[in-house]
Amino acid sequence: MGDQLISSVVTVLTAIVGLAIVATLVSKNANTPNIIGAGGNAFSNALSAAEGPVMGGNGSFGTGSNSGYQTY
Repeated sequence: MGDQLISSVVTVLTAIVGLAIVATLVSKNANTPNIIGAGGNAFSNALSAAEGPVMGGNGSFGTGSNSGYQTY
């Protein structure tokens, strides 16, 4: 019974978040390209931070010269 309740709550919360995302993207006042770009930049920064120790970066979020890929 407890697992089914948690599953139902998660389903409802996911639907609410999905509806909010769709409403934001299709809104007349939405700046959709900038919203999508900001999400892409956030993902890129997180990926760079995760790869930093392996790829030689400093492993921190940001756009410094030592974050992201190193070219030799």
